[in-house]
Amino acid sequence: MRKRREKTMPPAVEAALEYAYVLIGAAIVAVAFNVFLLPNRIASGGVSGISTIMHSLFGIEPAYVQWALNIPLFIAGVVLLGRQFGVKTFVGTVFLPLVVYLTKEMEPATTNPLLGAIFGGIGVGLGLGVVFRGRASTGGTDLAAQIIHKYTGLSLGMCVILIDGLIVLTAAFVFDIERALYALIALYVTSKTIDLVQVGLGYSKIALIITNEEEKVRRAILHEIDRGVTRLPAYGGYTEHERPVLMCVVAQSEFTKLKQLVRTIDPTAFVIVANAAEVLGEGFQRT
Repeated sequence: MRKRREKTMPPAVEAALEYAYVLIGAAIVAVAFNVFLLPNRIASGGVSGISTIMHSLFGIEPAYVQWALNIPLFIAGVVLLGRQFGVKTFVGTVFLPLVVYLTKEMEPATTNPLLGAIFGGIGVGLGLGVVFRGRASTGGTDLAAQIIHKYTGLSLGMCVILIDGLIVLTAAFVFDIERALYALIALYVTSKTIDLVQVGLGYSKIALIITNEEEKVRRAILHEIDRGVTRLPAYGGYTEHERPVLMCVVAQSEFTKLKQLVRTIDPTAFVIVANAAEVLGEGFQRT
């Protein structure tokens, strides 16, 4: 089987690329906040949601509120949770409010709160997904959630939900219930967009093949598709005879060829196919 060569980059270049991800992602989040969320008073959780509420109540610049909350939370995280957040997270924590301040004069992209929630959620999710690809975060209430998680025993997911839920509930009292519902839409869209950026659209396929022509199918996958294949020991539930299962992962573009090969070699083969959201390793993505 032909060996697939994976491109690697020097550590310095990789580090520079990660910092670029953090800066670009933070900038995207900041712009989405200023042109979609803030003008429509959508407090979709997090420090940005708190800054939206404070801006509406007291006229305080959102960037000042974000700095005032993000930096102490980062310091508390380092003190209470250890130095696991790194310089990149601190850069994101400081840089995001800076871009919020520098772009505060940008005109709103829409005054429709539903459009603001949807496209604001997309923008924030896109930016955060890029930041996460740089192996960092923008700090904020995620750090608060980790602190609560450590000292209360509540699950991390529950802590995030409690904090964001409290912010959205506050928005319902400060603004109205409709704005809180728009904030929930923005939160949902943000989470889905982050998943999309992290995983991508290029789903791979995982196939489990039970065939009487095991050796022929195995060789075809190895030599004609140039993909690895794993032989899993298995036994028929009725016959109790050994029936090995071949497992392989292929790109979507290779899946049709796999089906044709298996059908040609053994028309009676039993094949189970599922989507593989993310595949790491030789021939696929490396992280």
